[in-house]
Amino acid sequence: MPDKLPDVAAIDQPAWRDLAERVVEPNGYYLPEWVGAANGGAGDGAPQALAAHDAAGRLIGLLPVISCWRAFRLPLPALVSADPFRSLDTPLLDTNAVDEAAAKLLSHARASGARALVLRDVARDGEAVSALRRALAASGLALRLLRGWTRASLDATGDAEALLRDGLGSRKLKELRRLERRLGDHGEVRFDVARAPDEVARGFDVFLDLEDSGWKGRRGSSLKRQPELASRLRSAAIALAGRGQCEVITLSAGTTPIAAGIVLRHADRAYFFKLGIDESFARCSPGVLLTLALTRHLCADPDIRFADSTASAQHPMIDPIWRGRFAVGDLVLPLRKRDPLFAPIVATLSARDRLRHFAKRLLKR
Repeated sequence: MPDKLPDVAAIDQPAWRDLAERVVEPNGYYLPEWVGAANGGAGDGAPQALAAHDAAGRLIGLLPVISCWRAFRLPLPALVSADPFRSLDTPLLDTNAVDEAAAKLLSHARASGARALVLRDVARDGEAVSALRRALAASGLALRLLRGWTRASLDATGDAEALLRDGLGSRKLKELRRLERRLGDHGEVRFDVARAPDEVARGFDVFLDLEDSGWKGRRGSSLKRQPELASRLRSAAIALAGRGQCEVITLSAGTTPIAAGIVLRHADRAYFFKLGIDESFARCSPGVLLTLALTRHLCADPDIRFADSTASAQHPMIDPIWRGRFAVGDLVLPLRKRDPLFAPIVATLSARDRLRHFAKRLLKR
C-alpha cells in the first residue's frame, strides 16, 4: 500500500525554518511562509511534502510536490516539484547530511507509489542536484534532462560600477544617467529599500498598484487582480521581513513611485521575484533604472554573494544588465530500476514540452 504524503502545512514550521538555516544550497522560494502563500496553504489542492529525517527525527530534507495531473493535466504516476510561479524548485537539503537527505527524499517519493520525480526550474549545476545524482547512481539510476536553459544572474561580490560598465558599456550608462536626470524634472529621484515589516507592508502595496497599472493589470494577470493570492503573499513578505528575508525596493520621482520590486533573501543569495512600473514614465526606463540601483544595493551588501533574476531566458530588460548566467532546467528522476513506465513518462513530458514551446513561437509571430 503506497504511503500517503503529508501536506506541506503539516510540516513543523520551526523544524522547516531550522533546516533552511543549514541547507547546502539556498532557495528563497522554498521558505515555509512563501510556499504556503504561493500555493494556497492547507486544504484540497495544497502541495504535499517529500520529507527526509535523520535517525534522531530531525528534518534534513524537504521538497513540496504536486501530482502530475495538477501540474500538467497528465495522468502520469509522477510527482512534480511545486511552484506556481516557476521560480526555483531546488530542494532543501541539510549541508551536514546532504547525501542521506537526497536518498531519503527519493525513497519517500518511491514509497508514495510514484514512478518518477519531476523537478522543474531547478539549479542544474547546484549541489542539491549533484546529491540527487549521487543517490540515483548508488541505485544504478540516472536522471534525464527534459529541457535546460540559462537566465540572468549577478555575482554580487564584484564591484557594481565595473559590472554595469562591462555589461552595458559606457555609452549606454551615459544614456541612462541622462534618463535619470530627466526623471529629476518630476522631483528628487530616490531609491528606497523597505526592510522592516511595516515598511515592507507599505512597499508591497505600492508594488501591487504599480504592477496592476501596466499590461498585467490590463490582461488581468496582475497580483492585485488575484486578491486572495496577493493577500497571502503580502502576509508572507511581512513575516519574512521580520527575519531579514524579504525587501521591497522602490524608485521614486519626487513623491511618485515609478517602479517597485520584491526581493527575497535566503542565506547569501537574493531573488528578484517581481517588478512593477508606472508606464507613464516608460520613456525613462524605470525598470532598468530600478535594476541598476538594485545591482549597486546588492553588491554593497556583504551578506549577499549571488542574485538570481528569476527571469525567463533571454529576458530583454535584465539580460544586458546582469551578465552572469544561471543554469536551470527541468529534470526527470527515475525511482525504480528497469521501470517500464519511466521511458513513456519521459516521452510524454518531452512531447508536451515541445508542443508548448511550438505554440508559444506561433503566438509570437
